[in-house]
Amino acid sequence: MSDRDEARPRDPRTTPTARAPMRFTVVLRTPARAAEPLFARAPKAWQRALPYVVAGICVLSLLPATIAVLTNDYKAGGGWAGALGVAQTVPLLLAVTRPLPAWALVLVADTVGAVVLTHADAVAGHAWPWTPMSVVGYLVLMICLGLRESIRTLIGVWLVTGAVGVVLGFFEPDGVTTTAALLFVLSGSFLAVTGALRGVGDAQQRIAEQESISEAERARRTLLEERARIARELHDVVAHHMSVITVQADSAPYRLPGMAEPVREEFAAIAASARESLSEMRRLLTVLRSDGNGSGDGAAATGPGGASELAPQPGIGRIQQLVEATVRAGQPVELSLAAGAERAATPAVDLSAYRIVQEALANVVRHAPGAETRVSVTHDAENVLVLVVNGPAARAAAVEPGGAGTGHGLVGMQERVRLTGGTLDTGPLPDGGFRVAARLPLNDASEEAS
Repeated sequence: MSDRDEARPRDPRTTPTARAPMRFTVVLRTPARAAEPLFARAPKAWQRALPYVVAGICVLSLLPATIAVLTNDYKAGGGWAGALGVAQTVPLLLAVTRPLPAWALVLVADTVGAVVLTHADAVAGHAWPWTPMSVVGYLVLMICLGLRESIRTLIGVWLVTGAVGVVLGFFEPDGVTTTAALLFVLSGSFLAVTGALRGVGDAQQRIAEQESISEAERARRTLLEERARIARELHDVVAHHMSVITVQADSAPYRLPGMAEPVREEFAAIAASARESLSEMRRLLTVLRSDGNGSGDGAAATGPGGASELAPQPGIGRIQQLVEATVRAGQPVELSLAAGAERAATPAVDLSAYRIVQEALANVVRHAPGAETRVSVTHDAENVLVLVVNGPAARAAAVEPGGAGTGHGLVGMQERVRLTGGTLDTGPLPDGGFRVAARLPLNDASEEAS
């Protein structure tokens, strides 16, 4: 029951029409790893194929356009135009998986093209050193680089682009329109935008990893806290038995007069061992009750909750009082308590049954206020059976973190059942209610095995 979520109003952003662009935005921000194609982690097949489709369209459109522009506008030779067109566009296909090598190939091809165009017949009056088609292809490369490479690499690519433009400026033909500064500015802008998207994706991935680690640590801490709580409670049960052993061993010579001296010594040794065991248990309890600041048993007793630490441990016999308190709180609860269940249960089972009912009722109050609830505690020759069933909530739940529960919901129940060697069955019901069923063996499984 403690794992049930509260009903929340539907967020309009979670509708199918709104989720599609949001999912694609997440895919766009997801950083691509080395040797991994762009969008390789996208959930949809068409999203994973999108980079290849875009790269293919760019090559199919830029290749003939580049050859036509170099041949018709710049009057470059047909052989040079074809070679440069292939060298400047085909590497775009490689950019999907290897954008950095693709950028190096395209930059070399564009640089060679700029040198070749210095000898073209009609270069004057046209863009140089970067033709319009080479600028478009270069910007496509910048997008691929920005989504893949680190910030340091992107800065290096941008600076190399500017440096090559400056060097080529010394060989600028007369009458051309210089595009070195234009490409430098545009490439920097594209790298900044795509690099920022990748940075957001990296940050979100790190946050998700940290949240996963924190959740695992929180679950582990909850489990350890619940085990420590159960150990503290069971200390009282074990201490009682050890005290009885000590008293019986000490009083044996007086209750059984005429006892031989070796027998007296044996009883004295038993009493001494029992007292030593009690002392060791008190030291263990001090460790379990320590709050991490050096406070031990005394601090636990005088601090918040100290009175409950020293109170006698409850059992099946007090479930009736527990149910009555819950009813007074406004929760309708019916109790079916089998006669003799308290006497049949061992101390560990007696305590565990009470705590399971207590936690189950606390969760009903939190998550299903006003729900009709049935509590049943029965027993047979081998087991104590605990059943708590509630219907759907009669009013809106108002979950408060500091509720009346003593443990951590299902985690605490599972630990208590595991301690006794029993089984726990929990889950929602078709009508919206919830069911908790625990079977607690009267004989420990470890004892039966031995």
